[in-house]
Amino acid sequence: MKVVLTIAGSDSGGGAGIQADIKTAEAHGVFAATAITALTAQNTRGVSEVLGIKSEFVIKQIETVLSDFDVSAIKIGMLGNREIADALIDILKDFSKPIVLDPVAISRAGSKLLDDDAKLALIKLFPLADIVTPNHFEAEYFGLGTDIKAKLPKYNFLIKNIFSNSSAAVDRLFLKGNFAKDFETPFAQKENTHGTGCTYSMAIACNLALGFTLEDAIQNSKGYIYEAIKNAPDLGKGNGPIRHKI
Repeated sequence: MKVVLTIAGSDSGGGAGIQADIKTAEAHGVFAATAITALTAQNTRGVSEVLGIKSEFVIKQIETVLSDFDVSAIKIGMLGNREIADALIDILKDFSKPIVLDPVAISRAGSKLLDDDAKLALIKLFPLADIVTPNHFEAEYFGLGTDIKAKLPKYNFLIKNIFSNSSAAVDRLFLKGNFAKDFETPFAQKENTHGTGCTYSMAIACNLALGFTLEDAIQNSKGYIYEAIKNAPDLGKGNGPIRHKI
């Protein structure tokens, strides 16, 4: 059985973060190991409080997992602070398996989730990742843009939801800074999408761990997310979670 290590925050509502990653791994027949970076008090209506975890303990979690498990891929989500991002550079620079980085900085609604100090540290992690998965707000925040003719950083990134007010959900893949492919599914709905970014990046990590190519991993994960949103269980009073196991 393949093992994927997810490094992310905890969502008490269960729809995003570590909880979503574990459910996604189970749906893909993959075992999830975890390193928790932050605790959040949140539900479908928002986050009421965040408690950060000391970087030393985050690194201890990662080192302990890697010393025992044969980890086939790593997914990185919410890091919480600059110290964790800085420490990850040293611990992951020699990791030879796929790394998927979801640069949690701005929500789908456009709310900023990362300060500028942590932003600079997070950017240093980009070259270590096999794929970086920003939404279109984050792509602009990190200077990636969406223009296929633009001169862009020479690493791989997948910009999610590059078009708004569209009948289709379109994600744009750049390989080594060059436009490669658009991935498209019908637009499912708007009401229940909590945790889709976390779930999407974890699904890609699971597919890579299972041996799929990067493009196939994205294609498989894109279809998985569409079905997960379409079949959302309609829980909570706000933006509800998706259905991780179809």
